[in-house]
Amino acid sequence: MNSDYVSTETARELLRRLEMDDERSNERSAMTLIALAGLKPGDPWQAATNSMYGTRALMDWIRDECGTNYAANTRETIRRFTLHQFDAACIVEQNADDPGRPINSPKWNYRITEPALEVIRSYGTIEFDSRLSCFFSERESWAEKQREERDLKKVPVTLPSGANLHLSAGGQNVLIKAMVEEFCPRFAPGGQVLYIDDTNHAEGAIDIDKLNELNVTIPARGKAPDLIVWMEDKRWLFLMEACSTHGPIDVTRKDEMRKLFSGHKGSVVYVSCFPTRKVMQKYLSELAWETEAWCSDAPDHMIHLDGEKFMGPYQTDE
Repeated sequence: MNSDYVSTETARELLRRLEMDDERSNERSAMTLIALAGLKPGDPWQAATNSMYGTRALMDWIRDECGTNYAANTRETIRRFTLHQFDAACIVEQNADDPGRPINSPKWNYRITEPALEVIRSYGTIEFDSRLSCFFSERESWAEKQREERDLKKVPVTLPSGANLHLSAGGQNVLIKAMVEEFCPRFAPGGQVLYIDDTNHAEGAIDIDKLNELNVTIPARGKAPDLIVWMEDKRWLFLMEACSTHGPIDVTRKDEMRKLFSGHKGSVVYVSCFPTRKVMQKYLSELAWETEAWCSDAPDHMIHLDGEKFMGPYQTDE
């Protein structure tokens, strides 16, 4: 591939060098960049310009010069999934002629920024790397902005030990955070979090050495409980499931976990955890006997499905 001359492939590679992600370095985004630069396939990149174009004008350029005719309803796709990210990466600027233009104006336009234009014009030359380095020294790349956004969405969790970690966003992790920070101090005081089955497994096993000491082997993905906590003074191993989107510890799951953790010789406590009592109600008939149920919206209380073991009067103030 000769990077001196414009083509869809060289444009895609240029966008990758500008640290754009796959969506912003696909064929659509590559042709959008070529149109923004006022180029045709076969032109030298050094001939790039930065005139102002509306989305419709960019689509017309792509049709006339790149031979790809996008349907009219693609305009919003180009705007939302290419141009907005080009703007965030400082590759383009919007309404350079009138920054206060109303958002619904038919004159809304985009153009390549002057710093990005210098990089684009140097593509394929010996100056490219230095121009690119200079570009990134003064602004964040789109990849960096994405990493920051992902980090902001992560779920921070403070372990009983005081250590902090971040779980991936979404899934069960908001409930798992409550299990660690609300359940453990109340019902497993002094407990040690040994394992969190993170959604993306980035920070799954917390204490491999302790797991090995207790002869606990973490089963394959999908079989492990969401949270494992060790309470040293009572020698209790808590196997806990977060039940915000899937079922609780029923008879089948309890038997499965009993077999999976049969190597551990201490006492095992099975706990199904729910975000609310309303969610728990849907699964109440499925809960296995000799297990526990806990709801994060009523963190001071536990439901014991243990028959006569906990039967007896409560102390009253009378």
